[in-house]
Amino acid sequence: MIRTRLLSVLAALLFAFPAMAAGKTIIVLDGSGSMWGQIDGTTKIEIARDTLRKVLETLPEDTELGLVAYGHREKGSCSDIEIAIPPATGTAAAVADFADRLNPKGKTPLTDAVRKAAEELRIEENAATVILVTDGLETCNADPCALGRELEASGVDFTAHVVGFGLSEEEGQEVACLAENTGGLYLKADDAGQFAEALETTVAKVPDPKPEPKPQPASVEFNVRGIARLSQDGPDMADSSEVRWDFIPLDANGEPANRSADGGYRGVFAASVPAGSYRAKARLGRITFETDVELTDDKTTDVIAVLDAGLVEITPKRTPEDTEADTGARVDVHFDGTKDGGYGQTRVWAKAGSIRVTGRIGKATVEESHELAAGETLKLDLVIGSGLVVPSAVYAEGGPEVEGNAIRFEVQDARADINGKRKSLGGQYGPGKQGMDVPPGDYMLYARLGKAEAMTPISVRAGERTEATININAGVLAVSAPGAYRIEFLEGKKDIQGNQKNLGGTYDVEAQETLPPGDYEVLVRYEGDRAEQRRKASVTAGERTEVVVE
Repeated sequence: MIRTRLLSVLAALLFAFPAMAAGKTIIVLDGSGSMWGQIDGTTKIEIARDTLRKVLETLPEDTELGLVAYGHREKGSCSDIEIAIPPATGTAAAVADFADRLNPKGKTPLTDAVRKAAEELRIEENAATVILVTDGLETCNADPCALGRELEASGVDFTAHVVGFGLSEEEGQEVACLAENTGGLYLKADDAGQFAEALETTVAKVPDPKPEPKPQPASVEFNVRGIARLSQDGPDMADSSEVRWDFIPLDANGEPANRSADGGYRGVFAASVPAGSYRAKARLGRITFETDVELTDDKTTDVIAVLDAGLVEITPKRTPEDTEADTGARVDVHFDGTKDGGYGQTRVWAKAGSIRVTGRIGKATVEESHELAAGETLKLDLVIGSGLVVPSAVYAEGGPEVEGNAIRFEVQDARADINGKRKSLGGQYGPGKQGMDVPPGDYMLYARLGKAEAMTPISVRAGERTEATININAGVLAVSAPGAYRIEFLEGKKDIQGNQKNLGGTYDVEAQETLPPGDYEVLVRYEGDRAEQRRKASVTAGERTEVVVE
């Protein structure tokens, strides 16, 4: 059923190309890893492949169609964008074949993908249309809204349409602007059926989504103004660029339609939209306000959003004496069943009333409760008592120092539990580096390299750097055995049961292990009938012992 509906929708969409634009069209196809998500038990990519092939078989031969794909060749790459099929006539089979081979795996560089499609369409010379189908938001630090404004400001005949799968209203607003800024449509669908219905009732029935506006006498410059205020009696937020306004048309049942009629970021936002019923929404950070409103052509309707909110500005510090924010600190403000925050110097819009502020540096945490009044700016110094442990190690008293990333350091509780286990508060491989953030207190610094382990007590103070060196009391036993199949390290003495503990080994002709001082035995195994060999060896702390077995 889903495939049948999608087939009819995509057919309507593609057959509408000549009416939508006299020039060429490119489909920008999402190849990110999320396309393996399922709709009614079938993956999105399977539905796309099957539907595309059936639709493309019915296209007129003179349709100038191309395909751009992204996220289908590399994981984690923001440059994985491919002009798979340049726009031309007779490309239907090639587009379908490419979709069949598409293997979603990567990120979502949708902004640069649309830009590349526009460049391929040579929009300076031709009328052009791009249809972006995405099930996710931009993940490559690009701004689709800015691209839409740039393309529209260039004065070329370019239109972008965006279809969003399973996006929330807030997520949809992040990509809807790409369509709105170029005169295109944004279509929202939570499942395959809604996707089909959206296309059937919009794209297929719109002969030209970017027609010349009909001249109408304007009785007012704007027919709606959104006015945001932090408190009931407070001033308008006229200078703010952080308030997002959206006016979403309502259908006959009073439910929001699939796209916003108009919107923008202003504390006082004025617009002219077609007369009708709308849901007005204002958003400031994680605070939202919404109300339904009737708009007419002959008057300006003011929608006043009292957000009942204030601003919390937080400077996280390790000690009260610090003068600047700790950039590695995580800060969150909890309010009204939600939270918002960031790292380092943080500012959060929060609902008035009781709020909770939390901070974290490594394992060190702090929590404070405050009262926030509507319209207030609450400035806080949040002291997160954290110290920094910077570890190093030596093989023996007086050296040499342990280098490289093979050694493991951990800051552990000073006291062990009933089973002899100690809780780890932080860890790192290799000496020095960034260090480990832990709360003030007494701890044990633990180190492990090869089969050698050591532990030493340390004390950590808030805002201070504790540099601690631990003696792992170990040496290195290095073995060279030409022709060996496997080299193993054994304890030198057998236990009371006659067992000789195996300390591990490697399949190679050379091996080395870091070991505590003492006597050991090297076992060398060979392939075939050659007998194994054993050699005794002694390890001294801070020294390297080399053994050759021939």
